[in-house]
Amino acid sequence: MINRHLRKAVLASVAITAGLLMTACQSGPGADASGKNGTGAAAVAEKVSDAETSKDSSGSGSSGTANAANAANSARSKGVSGSFRNGKVSYLAPGKYIVSAPGKGDQQFWVADDTEVHGAGTICGDAGSRVDAPCTLDQLEAAAKKGAVGADVEMRNGVATLVTERRATAPQGSGTGSRETAVDGVDKGRGVSGTWFGNVSLLAPGKFTVSDPKGVEQQFFVAEDTDIRGYDDICGDAGTAGRDGTKCTEEQLETAARKGFGAEVVISNGIATSIRDDH
Repeated sequence: MINRHLRKAVLASVAITAGLLMTACQSGPGADASGKNGTGAAAVAEKVSDAETSKDSSGSGSSGTANAANAANSARSKGVSGSFRNGKVSYLAPGKYIVSAPGKGDQQFWVADDTEVHGAGTICGDAGSRVDAPCTLDQLEAAAKKGAVGADVEMRNGVATLVTERRATAPQGSGTGSRETAVDGVDKGRGVSGTWFGNVSLLAPGKFTVSDPKGVEQQFFVAEDTDIRGYDDICGDAGTAGRDGTKCTEEQLETAARKGFGAEVVISNGIATSIRDDH
């Protein structure tokens, strides 16, 4: 009977000791106010928050990188717009170029799938042709990798909408290879004159071509007094245009010419006096 009491006393002592040990562990410095261990989700989240705050204040870490990326995207969305004439286009990286234009310095720009590129022998096409050739972005990249290309660049928000290669001029006194440009001919009063019925296409702002039934293209310019009339292709509506059609703007003409349309074009000294779509 004495042994039974001794065993009970020993068991009770062990139980009390175990309880005291558990209480000491839970109330130690690693526990939080809820009694959960300090490595729980709340503690980890708090440490991460503190670390991010520390990184932000020091200007480093992933948050700083994200802010830099956002700033770059914002700058790109508000990129430079304008015309860069008589420039030299050089390759920087896939889809990225720089144009150096007189009076404007160096300006980086991107190209997009809808960027129009026209060549005159260097990017693509034939240097002896009177008409600029439509080029691909791959051809632009290949040409610019070989060296700077003389070109005019139209830019909107840092992205080129039009890249037009400038035609090379033969050295004076060479006696060969010189060819009067359309602008030279107009300035000297020797621009082409006549009436063309064919497809009108855009070459550059204010500059177009009209092709005859044989596919021969003739370049021409438009002026402020060019009479542009639409019967649905350029502007207006075929049902309400009337005999004289609807008077259209040069912007509407350019938009329609990007896709191409049939028209009657009357040209005097290289400048269209009237354009009427044949819808």
